[in-house]
Amino acid sequence: MSSFNAAVMYGSLARSQLAIVPLAALALVAVLFILWRRLAGSRSCEGQTSTDRHQYQSGLKARTDTPLPSTPATHSDASLDRPKLPCILEDDMIKLPKQPYDVFLVLDVEGTCVQGSGFDYPNEIIEWPVCLLRWKDKNSRGKARVLEVVDEFRSFVRPTWRPQLSPFCTTLTGITQEQVDAAPTFPQVLQEFRTFLEKNKLIDHCGQRLVRFCFCTDGPYDIRDFVVKQCFISKIPVPVWLTWDVMDVRRVVGEWHDFTTASAECRQVGAFPLPRRVVLSIPRQLHALGLEPFEGRQHSGIDDTRNICRLVVELARRGWKLQPNTSINPNRRWPWMGKRGKVLEEYYS
Repeated sequence: MSSFNAAVMYGSLARSQLAIVPLAALALVAVLFILWRRLAGSRSCEGQTSTDRHQYQSGLKARTDTPLPSTPATHSDASLDRPKLPCILEDDMIKLPKQPYDVFLVLDVEGTCVQGSGFDYPNEIIEWPVCLLRWKDKNSRGKARVLEVVDEFRSFVRPTWRPQLSPFCTTLTGITQEQVDAAPTFPQVLQEFRTFLEKNKLIDHCGQRLVRFCFCTDGPYDIRDFVVKQCFISKIPVPVWLTWDVMDVRRVVGEWHDFTTASAECRQVGAFPLPRRVVLSIPRQLHALGLEPFEGRQHSGIDDTRNICRLVVELARRGWKLQPNTSINPNRRWPWMGKRGKVLEEYYS
């Protein structure tokens, strides 16, 4: 072979070897990328952005506290029909949403009832219990997680349309005829409660709000139904401060439970299993949040109120944003409503 041909062959070989180098580098990069994707896939909870993680329903942002001991699911359908929600990172446990309200008034009224009556019955309020919650640690940016009970108000109420309690009502609520006979009427109780609000600097003497406060109830019924009915029977307008902001705690616990059970696919976050379509009574809500059982007597207004407080305090501790979710129509009417506060007896003779 001539020296010229040898040089040409050597040059071609060198060029081919040089061409292999970038190809080998690309292959190495591809292998490393595949390995990285597999590793990231096994830790998908850690690869999400804070923007994508926590948007849930109407702009609510949820974050959890330190994880509770996990409980194995006892209902095979507990996770069916759940929205596919993103996972929660460990570093989010110290990030809290801005809490727009300063005070929460937890209310659970008891009303007159007869066996078999539904929510359309003209109930009269016979117990008005309220617990007042304030933040202990709210900072200048409005972030907080610790709520505490700072005051309570409780009064029995004397009914006027049907002043005699049914045996069913007494058995259900534990409220006796003697207690309501000695109690003030509803307009008098409202005046006493307004004094309670003024004492705690929530409203001024004109009824104007001084701080942002929100009523909290178990279900939407207490103010939306019971108060509106009672004000009609008592022939008084619904106080404006009772129609501002109301949070249905039962609904919030349900939203929190849906969120956390869906997120449990990525990491256990303390959501206890519940059967589908179950009515979230106060004891079941306490169970869903991993709290101790109901304390006191169920359907006692003050005991119900104190246990609802435990739910609100725990939701705050877990970093859930607390805000209204229930609208109130003070002019709502039922078929039994006549003129000027009269209950049409043909409906309940």
